[in-house]
Amino acid sequence: MQATMTNAIDQLDRWGKPAWIALMVASFIIFWPLGLALLAYMIWSGRMRCETNRWGSWKSRHGVMGSTGNRAFDDYREETLKRLEEEAREFKSFVEKLRFAKDKEEFDRFMADRRANAGTVQPSNGN
Repeated sequence: MQATMTNAIDQLDRWGKPAWIALMVASFIIFWPLGLALLAYMIWSGRMRCETNRWGSWKSRHGVMGSTGNRAFDDYREETLKRLEEEAREFKSFVEKLRFAKDKEEFDRFMADRRANAGTVQPSNGN
């Protein structure tokens, strides 16, 4: 079973992306969960990746690139990425503080309105 599956995958890889897309469309038509599973596999395995721009690949965008061979540049890149991560943490903290201040202001306004309305509400005499 495993060998058959491997052979089928190898054959589809030899035929290229159009074969994978045709199989996925057919899978959606026959049984949609199978088509969805095939789509997830194709994305996860990288079979739907565009090979024309290697610098735009997932690995380079997420810092998984290896050494460039130039140690000075690698050190600069590492320091820059650390600085950007620190700035992102600081910005996230700033936004959280702003949200807390806004929430507190809204809550304080609600409590002030509640106290103000508590004195103006007339109790009903049950009739």
